[in-house]
Amino acid sequence: MAMLTRTRFLAGLVALALAGPLPAPAAEAPTVFAAASLKNALDEIAGTYAKEGKPAPRISYAASNTLAKQIEQGAPADLFFSADLDWMDYLAKKDLIRPDTRVSLLANSIVLIAPKDSKAEVTMGPGLDLASALGSGRLAMGNVEAVPAGKYGKAALEKLGGWAGVKDTIAQAESVRAALLLVSRGEAPLGIVYATDAAADANVRIVATFPADSHPAIVYPVAITKDSRNPDAAALLTYLRGPAAKAAFEKQGFTVLSRPATAAQ
Repeated sequence: MAMLTRTRFLAGLVALALAGPLPAPAAEAPTVFAAASLKNALDEIAGTYAKEGKPAPRISYAASNTLAKQIEQGAPADLFFSADLDWMDYLAKKDLIRPDTRVSLLANSIVLIAPKDSKAEVTMGPGLDLASALGSGRLAMGNVEAVPAGKYGKAALEKLGGWAGVKDTIAQAESVRAALLLVSRGEAPLGIVYATDAAADANVRIVATFPADSHPAIVYPVAITKDSRNPDAAALLTYLRGPAAKAAFEKQGFTVLSRPATAAQ
């Protein structure tokens, strides 16, 4: 019996030798925490990245404030892609990103939207009056104290004199995409979202665009988190700054701010 067992063991070793070396374990995909407004562009970029034989990034979408707080609480993200500078600064002050990897990558604009069949018209400018266009409805926005799109929207309404007329009729959403959905479903007659969000939903139309000087510049920074140990995080960041990603971002209506990355960077 012992001889038979030894024979089977030796036979197994021979079979392993003939089969060749075991394949190396697949590289672990980097995890990206990204602002909800980036979903369409980043989903496309992740697909092309994977087609090039690289580990497809795992992307978690939410409002930038939610993601920053999750990273602060120890959530395992490799990259943070924020919809404003404030939440990236928040993590930077807490030493939770690698400052040498931080890049201000994209710009955007905010717009007033309505359901596609709505006849609402609004004159954009000083003395902005949204109350009459809203009627008994509510204005959909991201949370005006935390969600970047909501903060930009509130700043614009204050600058144009329209905040006092709508501040008590706002449907504050947990993210800009949630605000978009309220208008898309017809649950709110008007909403404030990014131009790129409006372009991504055929069920809404742009009523007016807020002047660029009515709110802080809308800048999307990205950085590797301090605790990232994924060797592919830097390669993914370089890819996000490269020509393939640039085309995807511009397709969705973003303005790419930084120069393309090279392999040497």
